[in-house]
Amino acid sequence: MRRAARLALPAVAALALLAAGATVSTHDRLTAGSESRPYPSQGPDSRRPNLLVIVTDDQANWSLTSYGNPDSKTSQIDRLAQEGVRFSRVFTPSPVCSPSRATMLSGRYGTEVGITDWISPQEGEAGLGLPPETTTWAEALQRAGYRTGLVGKWHLGTAPEFHPTRHGYGHFLGFLAGGSTPMNPKLEDNGVVREFPGAEPDVITDAALAFLAREAGGPFALSVHYRAPHLPYGPVPEQDMAPFRDAQVAIPIFPGLDQAQVRQWTREHYGSIHSIDRNVGRLLDRLQQSGLDRTTMVVFTSDHGYNIGHHGLHTKGNGTWIVGGVPGPTMPNMFDTSLRPPFLVRGPGVTGAGRVVDEMVTFEDLYPTLLSLAGVPMPADAPRHGRDITPLLRGETVPQWRDAVFGQYDIHHYAIAHLRMIRETRFKLVRSYGTTTKDQLFDLESDPDERKNLWGAPDQRDRRRSMERRLREWMASIDDPVLKETGLLFQPAS
Repeated sequence: MRRAARLALPAVAALALLAAGATVSTHDRLTAGSESRPYPSQGPDSRRPNLLVIVTDDQANWSLTSYGNPDSKTSQIDRLAQEGVRFSRVFTPSPVCSPSRATMLSGRYGTEVGITDWISPQEGEAGLGLPPETTTWAEALQRAGYRTGLVGKWHLGTAPEFHPTRHGYGHFLGFLAGGSTPMNPKLEDNGVVREFPGAEPDVITDAALAFLAREAGGPFALSVHYRAPHLPYGPVPEQDMAPFRDAQVAIPIFPGLDQAQVRQWTREHYGSIHSIDRNVGRLLDRLQQSGLDRTTMVVFTSDHGYNIGHHGLHTKGNGTWIVGGVPGPTMPNMFDTSLRPPFLVRGPGVTGAGRVVDEMVTFEDLYPTLLSLAGVPMPADAPRHGRDITPLLRGETVPQWRDAVFGQYDIHHYAIAHLRMIRETRFKLVRSYGTTTKDQLFDLESDPDERKNLWGAPDQRDRRRSMERRLREWMASIDDPVLKETGLLFQPAS
């Protein structure tokens, strides 16, 4: 039987608990001690580590300074890269919100939990969500004595049986559906939906700080899920937009783009990201001031990647074609820009400040890794897809690490497509089953921007067949329903 959910304190009462520490307001952050410094060792404290998992919405790794972007201003998020480790090749198996988040929490692929596109209660999907019988990593930690909380976005079902408190979160303050407003969001607090004044990242951070104050004795596991920088990018507080208002930011080079429009979208995207960066700084400062930084593992990522002009698209795996200055049809895709979020980890046991990890990591790895960090055994019904990446956090060389990641996307909003992907170190193959979307093969070494489709190249026929065979074996291993629905799928590519 699942644990009964703990009732959350009303936000006003919870925020009052912060009075013992530094004052935190919606629009101001503490800046003292925010400079980069060596991360402290855990010392003699043998308590199980606290876990803080920060997830943004619609943010690719290219948007951070620590990933090589000189235009974006992300000094606070980059503290995690400077004091911890940065993963250079992390992938989501699905390039849109709900199935990606389902994998992050359950360790299972979208088809395994019945979530293959973003969930829209307004379009007859109110009965869709993460199955109640799914044992999430949050629930496994809760059973092991962790105090668990989620503030911000859920997007894994709005019906009562899908509620975060049914999936291992003892505390929830946020929104169940896919979006909220950038300003003055309406959030569920202690079972009641009400409006919170202020910018959404500030409000979510206020709630996170209240949780940290309340649960400082630990061990705790807190998920902080911002809606930013999801569309609409603004409005955001002036301090976040000011650095970009007239900035000549670089944009992708692609034929037919409306450069002025793409540049303005990029500025607004960076302003929204800056509002997150400022609030991540508030969280990191509070950990430092309270001493919790010595016992808290911090993970920063996003639910998937993003495009603003990349490949002639705007948004993600269901991106809109924007060449010619006129928004065009949806282009279902599995481009790397749609699949690769940032992934930064800092905390006790993470060695080599500023180190970069190049091994291929995927969101299925989050489940076994978080439980390993907490010293909690994997539940009997837990998935076995992912790998524990804690050896990589320690700087160890792991023989025979994976040489490929897989992905799937069954889009039914805006377009119809059934995409399956295998991405090896050098080559990527994407099959489109039962639709007219093109099959693709890219040589990522000579063509990292994925512009030259080699699917029909005669000299790539053997490679194409070999990769497709490996892709079908993976599909069979997870009982992918596409294999059952289309008998032609068992035939090799011509």
